[in-house]
Amino acid sequence: MVTLSPPRFQFRPLGNRRSRRWLGVVGGMAIALTTWAAAPAPAAQNPVIQVGIVQRFGENLQDRMILEALSGEQLTLSFETNGQPQTVTTTRVVLGIAPEPLPEATLGERVVLSNHRSFETAEHSAQQWRDRGIEPEIAQPGSWEVWANRETYNTPLVRRLLVDNLKAQGFNEVFLDSRVLGQIPKVYFEANGYRYQRDSLDIRASDGRVRVVQTGDDAVTRVYGGTLRVQPNTYGTYTLVNSVPIETYLRGVVPHEIGPSAPVPAIQAQTVLARTYALRNLRRFAIDDYELCADTQCQVYRGLSGTVPVADQAITATQGQVLTYENELADTLYSSTTGGVTAAFSDVWDGPDRPYLRPVVDSVYGLWDISQYPLNSEESVRRFIAIDEGFNEDTWRLFRWRNAGTLAEITQDLKGYLSKRQHPMAGLTEVRSLQVTERANSGRVQTIDIETDLGVVQLKKDEIVRVLTPPRSLLFYLEPMYETPSATDGSAPAPSATPPQLVGYQFVGGGWGHGVGMSQTGSYRLGELGWAYPRILQFYYPGTTLQPISDQLTFWREPSGGGGK
Repeated sequence: MVTLSPPRFQFRPLGNRRSRRWLGVVGGMAIALTTWAAAPAPAAQNPVIQVGIVQRFGENLQDRMILEALSGEQLTLSFETNGQPQTVTTTRVVLGIAPEPLPEATLGERVVLSNHRSFETAEHSAQQWRDRGIEPEIAQPGSWEVWANRETYNTPLVRRLLVDNLKAQGFNEVFLDSRVLGQIPKVYFEANGYRYQRDSLDIRASDGRVRVVQTGDDAVTRVYGGTLRVQPNTYGTYTLVNSVPIETYLRGVVPHEIGPSAPVPAIQAQTVLARTYALRNLRRFAIDDYELCADTQCQVYRGLSGTVPVADQAITATQGQVLTYENELADTLYSSTTGGVTAAFSDVWDGPDRPYLRPVVDSVYGLWDISQYPLNSEESVRRFIAIDEGFNEDTWRLFRWRNAGTLAEITQDLKGYLSKRQHPMAGLTEVRSLQVTERANSGRVQTIDIETDLGVVQLKKDEIVRVLTPPRSLLFYLEPMYETPSATDGSAPAPSATPPQLVGYQFVGGGWGHGVGMSQTGSYRLGELGWAYPRILQFYYPGTTLQPISDQLTFWREPSGGGGK
């Protein structure tokens, strides 16, 4: 057994300490576990991170989880009773939810300043609100939202004055999210025939591994290394948090992100990216006092279930290595398929560009000179997408695609999106046309204007793929679809009498995902060509440096210049 605790240089997100002050949540403790490697990495190179593996336990009153020790092992449960620490030893604990009626109805309320598909744009929006003098919080009740700080705007009157003031300044999408609560979900756990009701519970296994069974229609069973903690979150429910060393965490990420059949250099490149990405992004869930999630809003993480030798070997071969730029962890974004050209950061999200995240043609054959022939026009994008051979990804299904969307379907997509945001145009009844009005040099659509019966709604960057179902990425162009309506008496109208009517669009494009940074499918080809992982990384992130984790590195630097260690 080895005891690991976060190294002194590990970045603790803004809100880990701040959120404890706001929410009164205590988290973080020395972690005891057995690592899988024969020679564990030094603690300085193997920091413990906190991953929310079940983020909103209790949204459904039927939610239930079973936590078990593996055969022959024991679980130690730690919690407080009347302010005193208590410990229970068992092999199995059952978590459930019971509704607790409130003595009187309570108003649950927050000011939503903005709503986003991604953390990246939400973080930039939060900085803009801060620059305007409004202290924000980044939350994820479903999609990413920026809230006015609840401690500062802590009464109904103050919140309403803020909303009215902002709307008077033209911020029409700011709204008050209010709900009256008559009861709240309370977690309980059962062990050794007793039922306990506590808001927080720490779970440790004697061998450092815990089996987690989520019951219900989508039952899932996984084993996790490290320790677990049940703790309340900002949304009135609970989060199951896994505290795990980064090298053990990677065992549950790499096989599910790149796939075990990838060439070894591609798996090694993915390992470095996943390690770097995790350590740079520890601030994402500061509001809830943990650091990362376990789905595609962070990285897919499935604990010790589905580990494979080839990924474990890649983790060992790259142990402690991260990708950096000017001694700061690089923003190692990656996606499935780029469609033949990667995107700059600001092609997809709001915020400052990263010098090493710029358009790279994903080919070893020099098919297209992006600097001489940028893809910021319809003509150039059509010519580029017409090329379907010679790219690193050209054998993959979603390298090129064509998907149709009718005006009726687009109308429903748009209405649903605007309604959730309480947008003033949510009452529209029809979409009449679409027009791409701006493109980036990487070909990515930057703005699309949607003409409706109430006026024009403009979607920008990754909000486009959030709202519209047909496009798989922002690299696409539109082909209108027309139909000639039949005459009312059933006879065929004269061609000149009834012009064809627009009924929808074909979205013709390439790639799957945001397209920033490494193409996972492209790395397969480069690995098959014999490229070593440092060369693959340099291809997709030019100007970066590969180096070991050390206390000389900045994990993340605030845009305003604040430190990020």
